[in-house]
Amino acid sequence: MEMVPFPLIPKPIEVNYRACTIPYRFPSDNPKIATPTEISWVNVFANSIPSFKKRAESDTTVPDAPARAQKFAERYGGILEDWKKDPESHGGPPDGVSLGRAREHLLRELGFMDIFKKVKDEENAKAISLFPEVVSLSDAIEDEGERLQNLVRGMFAGNIFDLGSAQLAEVFSRDGLSFLATCQNLVPRPWVIDDLDSFQSNWFKNRWKKAVIFVDNSGADIILGILPFAREMLRRGMQVVLAANDLPAINDVTYTELTEILSQLKDEDGQLIGVDTSKLVIANSGNDLAVIDLSSVSQELADISSDADLVIIEGMGRGIETNLYAQFECDSLKIGMVKHIEVAEFLGGRLYDCVFKYNEVQS
Repeated sequence: MEMVPFPLIPKPIEVNYRACTIPYRFPSDNPKIATPTEISWVNVFANSIPSFKKRAESDTTVPDAPARAQKFAERYGGILEDWKKDPESHGGPPDGVSLGRAREHLLRELGFMDIFKKVKDEENAKAISLFPEVVSLSDAIEDEGERLQNLVRGMFAGNIFDLGSAQLAEVFSRDGLSFLATCQNLVPRPWVIDDLDSFQSNWFKNRWKKAVIFVDNSGADIILGILPFAREMLRRGMQVVLAANDLPAINDVTYTELTEILSQLKDEDGQLIGVDTSKLVIANSGNDLAVIDLSSVSQELADISSDADLVIIEGMGRGIETNLYAQFECDSLKIGMVKHIEVAEFLGGRLYDCVFKYNEVQS
C-alpha cells in the first residue's frame, strides 16, 4: 500500500507535526540512560504482556499457540528490558509509537494475526443488537444541544472498551461493561480538557461540510459511540469519512470489520435507521497500530480527506497519546477517555477523565 503524509497537516511536516504527545526524553537527556518517563512507559507495556499472552494462547487459528505465546512473552519482555538498559537499542529510544509497533510486529512474526478476534466478534454482535435502542434514545431528545451532549457521552462510554489497558482488560474479563450504565457514570464536567461548549456553538452554526473520523475500538466504541454521532452528522447533511486500521491491533476495529458492521446495520434501502448513508465512506487508513502517526497514511485516505473541514481523532491511543497537540489546516477534535494513570498524571487529570479538545482554525 502506498503511504503518504495526511494532507491536512501544515507543510513542512518535519517542522509542524510530531505524532507522540508525551515527551519521553529531552535533548539534554543522556542518550545512553533511560529516562524515568521511558522506564515508566516501558513498564506500562510490560504489564500488559500477561493479558496478551493469555489471548495468544487461546488463538485457535495458530498451530502450537501456547508455545508461540510463551515465545512472544519472552521476546517482547526481552525487548522492553533492552530498552531500559540501553535506550538506543532496537532502533532508537522508545516512544508511544515504537513500543506498540515492536509488540504488534512480533505477534505477527509469530503467526498471531488477530488475537482479539473472538472478543471483537462477540462485542460487535452485542453492540449491533443495542444499536437501535441507543439511536432511538438519542433521536427522542428534542433539544439539539442536549442531543449532541448525549452523543458525546456515548463516545466516551464506548471508548472504555479498551483491552490494551491492563486494568480494563481485567475488569472486562471479570464482568463485562454496560454501555448505558457507563454513559450515566462518566466523570462530571468540566473534564480535564473540555472544549465542548465552543464545539457545540459551531455545531449549531453548521460550520462543517465534511468530517474525517479516525476510529478506535470494536464493539460499543465504534457501534454505540461513533456511529450514532456519525449518523447525526449525516442527518445534518455532512459528508463523513470513517478511517479505520488496515491490520488488527489490540481490539481496534479494522477497515474490513467496519465494512461488515455497516452492512449489518443498514436496512435494504441502505439507510442507518432512517438516515441516508450515501455521504458515508469507509476508508482504509493504512495503519497497523493502536496509535497513529499521520505522517504516513494510505494514498486512498489522503485523496478522500484533502477537502475535509473537520478532522476528528478518537481514542486514547490515536487522540491523546498521539496527536493531542497536532495542528491541522482545518478544525480538529481529539476525543477520548484517559485509561492509563500515566496519561492522567501528564494531563493533570483523573483516571477515566475525558478529553474533548477542539481546535478552531480561523478561515
